[in-house]
Amino acid sequence: MLYRFKSQATHDLILLQADGETVLRLLGKTPGAPGVITAEQLPAAIATLEAAAHTNRASPQNTPTEAGEDCEDDRDASVSLWQRLAPLLLLLRQAHSEQKAVVWGV
Repeated sequence: MLYRFKSQATHDLILLQADGETVLRLLGKTPGAPGVITAEQLPAAIATLEAAAHTNRASPQNTPTEAGEDCEDDRDASVSLWQRLAPLLLLLRQAHSEQKAVVWGV
């Protein structure tokens, strides 16, 4: 299952099920059901996701690899929450700047 986040302010963003559910849980929304983040809710949503991403980014297990290392050789390395949330945070910020809601569906 995929989650599609949409806003009249910007492009659509598709997240895999696990990532979409993580985002929705962080925001206090019900995974699986379509929903909306209103323009008024966007500042709080952005702050919540930034805080979660920052906390995850600062943890030792998500330390970036040394410069020059070949990331393709490290197949066990996972993508951090910070990296997964970055595109959605851009979408939310753009929607906030234009005072547009963000909706999602599966």
